[in-house]
Amino acid sequence: MTLRCEAFLGQVKERGEYDTPEEAERAARVVLALLGAHLVGDVRAQLAARLPEAFALILLNPLQSAEPLSPERFVRATAAWIEGATEQTAAWDVSAVLSTVADAAGEELLGQVLLQLPAGYDLLFGRPQPT
Repeated sequence: MTLRCEAFLGQVKERGEYDTPEEAERAARVVLALLGAHLVGDVRAQLAARLPEAFALILLNPLQSAEPLSPERFVRATAAWIEGATEQTAAWDVSAVLSTVADAAGEELLGQVLLQLPAGYDLLFGRPQPT
């Protein structure tokens, strides 16, 4: 089931403890663009179908990534794209957005998403996997 934009941003805003919806939207746009660069095929399409349309389009038309980013580099890339962000604030942004995405995806689809990502992304989604 697709989340409405207001509900999605409301969850990101609450989890990220942002002062405004605009801050939550900025974080969501950057994180989803970076995430989209790491996902391919049916998994990316299925995940996009569970997001509000504006954010689905960002996921489906991602920034270009020459290689998969480790979780640490993903956070650093997020910091580079958000004006004034540090690695610590970017980690907070990533967590707020990806935990909301994980809720929208559900466990089965999230498992498929994690299979396409380097090890350690489970923690960014707030869903530590057994080792």
